Amino acid sequence: MDLFLQTLVNGLIQSGTYALASAGLALAVGVLHIVNFAHGEFLMVGAFTAYWLSVLVGVDPLLSLVPAGALLFVASGGIYRFSVRHVLLAPELNALLLTFGIAITLQNLAVLAFGATPRVVHTAYQLTSLSLGPISVGVAPLITLVVSVAVLSGMYAVLYRTGVGKSIRAVAQNRTGAYLVGLDVDRIYLLTFGLASALAAVAGAMVLVRIGASPQMGFAFVLKAFAIIVMAGLGNLTGVLWASLVLATGEAFVRTYVPGGGGWAEAVFFLLIFGTLVWRSWRQA
Repeated sequence: MDLFLQTLVNGLIQSGTYALASAGLALAVGVLHIVNFAHGEFLMVGAFTAYWLSVLVGVDPLLSLVPAGALLFVASGGIYRFSVRHVLLAPELNALLLTFGIAITLQNLAVLAFGATPRVVHTAYQLTSLSLGPISVGVAPLITLVVSVAVLSGMYAVLYRTGVGKSIRAVAQNRTGAYLVGLDVDRIYLLTFGLASALAAVAGAMVLVRIGASPQMGFAFVLKAFAIIVMAGLGNLTGVLWASLVLATGEAFVRTYVPGGGGWAEAVFFLLIFGTLVWRSWRQA
């Protein structure tokens, strides 16, 4: 029973990072109606930004999530202006190929700039843990969970408690209708793409604290984020939370109870995508 509870807690903590990484992709899908395959590389850039701020300036990796998010917000604005905006009304394949090309470019630039060797940071709280009865929780994972919940709560407040959020949701529901009532649709797309990228960067800083940063890290996270939004329903931000929990706890239980589970855990998201698509097809039949 103790092992079961420990595994459940591990999955719960990991779900925070998955939800944060997936929320930005869900936002882009729900509002801009594109699947941004460069989302994982934005996460990678955020992780390296946090790493170099920690190494060169001495900023705590968790505090560096703010400048990392700000950097990606601005940089992604340029990416949107010069590339993404031109394919929004084109066939969906165009956006997929464009963002995939951006992802490959960013990954190779990272290899050229930083090398292929993974980078890690060392802080005192990474070596500290808390014991809650039979359950042991690392301070660093616990902090990343709290930060993820805080950031997601802030995003929810922006989307549902502010005028900007109402405009974003209006464009997501009906682009033409939003344009007819006077909303600047292109500016809202720009803002949404920036917010989605900033969320990825913040998630990257969280991942840096837990496992480190490498140029190849983005691909695995974008696949898992895609699995999560498929389970949640494309653009469903609320569903992202429970879908992240399902994926994270599923991986945790496979690692714990399946022999050689470390390798099998990486296949959990494929099984969840397959199961979700089959279940939805059966319901609609």
